Amino acid sequence: MPETGDPRLRAIRIKTGVAKRIAKERDSYVKEAEQHKAKLEKMKEEGKEDRDISHQEAMLQETLQVVPDCHKRLIDAYNDLKRIVESETDLSESEEYQAARDILNEIAPVVA
Repeated sequence: MPETGDPRLRAIRIKTGVAKRIAKERDSYVKEAEQHKAKLEKMKEEGKEDRDISHQEAMLQETLQVVPDCHKRLIDAYNDLKRIVESETDLSESEEYQAARDILNEIAPVVA
């Protein structure tokens, strides 16, 4: 069993954290975009003023512009983590390795 001070474990732990953070960030932006869409539809149904609707549309567009960049960063983080997990199979019994496998499995459908 590798030592906890093994730099490979540290690298896995860091890359796992990065992938988790970016996945959470992407999910947050997607959820925010859905909320803006719902609010925009409600405003249109209620016949709100055009400037209010325009403002809401701008907020939606701003959020939608962030999602592709976030998705690209998630794909990069996924590939980095996957690469290190595949190259360090001798660490497969470690807690860090298992956490990395778990996050890879969690975000795989999103990056596919």
